[in-house]
Amino acid sequence: MSQDQLYLQIAVWSQVVSSVVFIAALVYLWFRYLLPVFLAAQERSNAQIAEAERHRDEVKAALLALQEEIQSAGRDAGLIEQRAGEHAEHERLALLNDAKDAGERALADAGRELQRARAAARSRFRDELLGRALTLAREDAQRRAGPALDAVLVDRFVNSVEHGSGG
Repeated sequence: MSQDQLYLQIAVWSQVVSSVVFIAALVYLWFRYLLPVFLAAQERSNAQIAEAERHRDEVKAALLALQEEIQSAGRDAGLIEQRAGEHAEHERLALLNDAKDAGERALADAGRELQRARAAARSRFRDELLGRALTLAREDAQRRAGPALDAVLVDRFVNSVEHGSGG
């Protein structure tokens, strides 16, 4: 082996050893400094993802709870509407019955008032009829009992007085 070859061999092995030392230094630096940084970053990222997933799950649970509350509120609104309808119908029937009763009372009062008015009208008619009959009778009596009847009646009276005093 020649000296040139020996120097070449040393140069090659020097390159190999320096490459191995460099790679070992890189591996040491990787495991000592860079890998913990990357692992910590990965853990932070995983924690953020886990927190986001937990938050997502909480939001989903809250959304389901809100949907159930909305459905419950819808059912409650339906029941309230039904009860309000029933109450309105009950009130309508009560008002209708009250109005009917008031109408019947008014009709009965009007019937009694009509009977009183008829009785008063009959009384006025009877009084008016009697007044007219008396007026007609007076007129007829005055027409029949004129001066001729008066003279006959006076003569009869005088005759009855003369016959009565002479006897």
